Parts: sequence; structure tokens; C-alpha cells
Amino acid sequence: MLTDAAAKNAKPKAKVYRLADSHGLCLEIKPSGSKHWRYRYRFQGKANMLSLGEYPLVSLAKARKKCDEARELLSDGIDPSQERKAEKKERERQARTFKDVGEEWVAKKSQKWTALTIERNSGILTRYLYPEIGDTPIADIEPPELLTALRKMESRGIHESAKRAHQLAGSILGYGVASGYCTRNSATDLKGALTPPDVTHFASITDPRNVAPLLRSIDGYSGQLVTKCALRLAPLVFARPGELRHAEWLEIDFDAAEWRIPAEKMKKRRPHIVPLSRQALDILQELHHLTGEGKYLFPSLRTTSRPISENTINAALRRMGFDKSEMTGHGFRSMASTILHEQGWPSDVVERQLAHIEGNSVKAAYNYAEHLPERRRMMQSWADYLDGLKAGARVTPLRSKSG
Repeated sequence: MLTDAAAKNAKPKAKVYRLADSHGLCLEIKPSGSKHWRYRYRFQGKANMLSLGEYPLVSLAKARKKCDEARELLSDGIDPSQERKAEKKERERQARTFKDVGEEWVAKKSQKWTALTIERNSGILTRYLYPEIGDTPIADIEPPELLTALRKMESRGIHESAKRAHQLAGSILGYGVASGYCTRNSATDLKGALTPPDVTHFASITDPRNVAPLLRSIDGYSGQLVTKCALRLAPLVFARPGELRHAEWLEIDFDAAEWRIPAEKMKKRRPHIVPLSRQALDILQELHHLTGEGKYLFPSLRTTSRPISENTINAALRRMGFDKSEMTGHGFRSMASTILHEQGWPSDVVERQLAHIEGNSVKAAYNYAEHLPERRRMMQSWADYLDGLKAGARVTPLRSKSG
């Protein structure tokens, strides 16, 4: 049997060697001089070796105690090496925080999300959930803890964001359960605990008599020129605000007079074509002198690697005096839809240009160019109509013409 003195005085040799103690315990001495306790044993007829720590951090007495614990496992038919691996895995599982699992889940889901969805979901997690429960081990999150974080959002009046945060937390916890990081999805226990958000529609100006002052206000906007170009372009393309602000110069084809939005940027993940009127092309040519060397049509003032924020257009509308109950960035879509339908343009043409997906999603995947010639005529007619309104002329809506 070994003694403390023998362990302390063991000198390194050219090759690794071991000094035996008892019951399979030995001290391994490496050429570097480091010494490690090993437990040699057989399990189901196969030779194995278990590391018990480094000497002298682990004393002889402590090494013998660890050896006895491993022998007890063997007597119960348990492989000590496999038991240690299971314990390590459990420790790692318990150490996984909500933020750790959230970032892992986002990384997997973002492969199928649009840029807008990534930004929106990541923003909610970063601003509201991670500061409250991000450092909490996901296995320890209980319903009251999650509810406290969500009610803080409610107290700020952001009920829709609180609802979305609840959904995100549920998805992350569900992923955690499936991945073995936790055993319970606490979000499912909060059903009905939040205040339902009021159902609101995006405010929009749809009366032509009120559209004219809006357009003239945009032309007179005295803020940033990039923002002004976004405001001027919005009514001419009536894309979703997220699609507009994430527009890239590579998507603009001046020769074909088209803005081709790739599927990953669209809400329904279908490619979309926006025919560009002469007026839209003029704005883009002007804008190209400002931002054409970069990626985005409308880059952020802080960094060209990101587009303008989701609040830029709405903030500009407020600055021009349009209350949130009167007009929003999303309202340009409702404006176009309402008036174009009133003008008699075929609903299929209008809806296709709005990128509203039909019930048959397989068919829709191949029909993004459907009605394109008619859509081109409609978009140019629409731009001319808006020019007429802005000029103060008495504009008689033109009916759609086939052929």
C-alpha cells in the first residue's frame, strides 16, 4: 500500500509509470512530473480506468474515499465511468440558463425567419426577457417568475409585446424540454394570466381628399433626406414597413423597373415583385447618389450595416403632425388597397401586389409573377393618380383596363 511520503517523493521517469495502492487504486506519474490518481477496474469483463483527481490537490485519503465510492457503484452493477458522464451531463443541463437556450433556439429558428422576424423576436428577448430571467437556469424557471417578467411589460402598456414575449418564452421552454435542458414548460401554466391586448388596426388615410395633404407634407419633410425618400417611396410601392426598410440595392433592377424581394424577407416566405413606376424610379435614382455604395437603400444613421429602425417612418409621420390614430407606416398599404379597389382594379391584381397569399400555398409559391403586366399598369396609374392628388387637380379615378 502507498503512503503519503511515497506519493510525495515519487520522481518522474522517461515513461509513465504507476504506484499501486489497493483495490485498483494507483498513482500515475508522468514524465512531466504531474501525478494523477487512477482507479483500475473491470466492468462486464472489460478493463476500464477512472480518473480520481490530481495529487496533491487530492490527497491519498481522499483518493481512497473516491475509490471506495466507485467500488460501491460497481457492487450495484453501475459503471463508475458512465455514472460520472451522466452526472457531468446533468450539471451541464442544470447550468444552461434561459438565455443560453434562447440563443440556441433563435439560431436554429432564424434559418427560416425573415430579417424582420429575427429583429423583432430578438429585440423582445433582449429588451424584456433576458434582463429578467436570462441568467436563471432554465430548469429552475417557475410560472410566477415568468409571469413577473411579463407583467412588467404589461405595466408599461405594451400588451401586444407581452403576448409575443409569452409565446417566445413558451417556444424556448418547449425547446428546452425537448432538448433535455428542463422538464417543464412554465409558459403553458400562464394561459389566461395576461391581459388580452386590444385588437387594433393600422391607422390609415384612405379618403383621397386627405391623401393629398399627406403627400404634400411628405414632400415638405425637413428631416433626414434618407427618411424623406423612404416616406416618398412608401405610398408608391405599398410594401410592408419591414420589407421597405430592409430593401437592398441588389434587389433593385433599374432596367426592368422592378424591385424583387427575396422569399426570406417576405412575411409568407414567398418571393415578391414590385413593379416600379417612373416616379418610384426617380426617387430611387436620387437616393442612389446618397446610399448606392452601401447595402441598404435606407441605412441607419449610426451604421450602414443596418437599416433604419422600425420606428423611423412612424416617428417622421408624428413629426409632420399625423397622430398614430390617423396614419402609420403600414397604413400606406391600406390606403392603396382601399382606393385601388374603389377605382375598379381587379381584386386578384391588387391582392397579388399586396403579397397576400392565396389559400393554395403550393400554387402561390409559383405565382409571384402572376398578373405582372396588369400590376405594372396599375402601379403606374396609381403613381400618376397620387401625383394628381398632390397637385390639387380634380382627379377622376381611372378604371382598370384589360389588355
